[in-house]
Amino acid sequence: MEQTIVITDLKSQERLDVFLSETLDDWTRSQIKKQIDLGGAKVNGKQVKAGTIVKNGDCIIVSFNKNVGLEDINPEDIELDIVYEDESFLIVNKKQGMVVHPAPGNYEHTLVNALLYHLNSLSSLDSVRPGIVHRIDKDTSGLLVVAKTNEAHLNLASQIAEHSCKRTYVALLEGNLKQDSGTIETFLDRMPSDRKKYTVSNSGKLAITHFKVIERYEGYTLCQFDLETGRTHQIRVHAKHMGHPIVGDKTYGYAKQKFKLEGQLLHAIRLQLAHPKTKESMVFECKLPNYFVSTLKKLKKC
Repeated sequence: MEQTIVITDLKSQERLDVFLSETLDDWTRSQIKKQIDLGGAKVNGKQVKAGTIVKNGDCIIVSFNKNVGLEDINPEDIELDIVYEDESFLIVNKKQGMVVHPAPGNYEHTLVNALLYHLNSLSSLDSVRPGIVHRIDKDTSGLLVVAKTNEAHLNLASQIAEHSCKRTYVALLEGNLKQDSGTIETFLDRMPSDRKKYTVSNSGKLAITHFKVIERYEGYTLCQFDLETGRTHQIRVHAKHMGHPIVGDKTYGYAKQKFKLEGQLLHAIRLQLAHPKTKESMVFECKLPNYFVSTLKKLKKC
């Protein structure tokens, strides 16, 4: 894989291998250190060591090898719900259950496989994640921006890093929130016992989520979430931290669920960004998926 990362949100200087272990979800720190030692990372154009200190403004290019590249990813004729498309980027309404990009052990049926089939042009900054500027979880649905050119990719990635790209989600939470609105500000870090999960911690990456109640039901609360930062599993972990996990969340939610769902009721419903070329402010919205709507209808009948 090859990926370009511009550091924008470090609170203090950090070792390169530590920073990358917090940024690259599919790699452990020991794997990252080995890849750096093999010459797989450059900072500001220079070959560096794992212990190199990085800071805001640094540009990191990682070229890691896990024996998979773009040539190993097969295009697949998978239907896509494209909300918007032009020569620079497109907006996709990702369905629940679809993984965004290939990863070890999972190289088929992803959004990237579908994009390679439907599009002639995708940004190539990351060899196994072509076009992917940001991600949403497999069992989260909704809007995702995909870059067609490298220029658009860098611009859109900067907007997300600088928090000028606004992302709004809707989720159904277990229980009744006491507040009508508020802000959750914590640090998130990987769970020591399970590196695939995240938890609120005294260290890690700063995560800020704003929430607002949309509607209340008997034993449930429909909420809007606006991301100020975009950490992995951020809304799901913050919802659990509030004591009101997302309905259907198999990782952070309740073991016993009232409804038969394939995943969490979390939907990326709105996306606001500046066009990477024209700088025009653009807003995209999509409806809640049918299974989400039908669950809300059941609650209204209660």
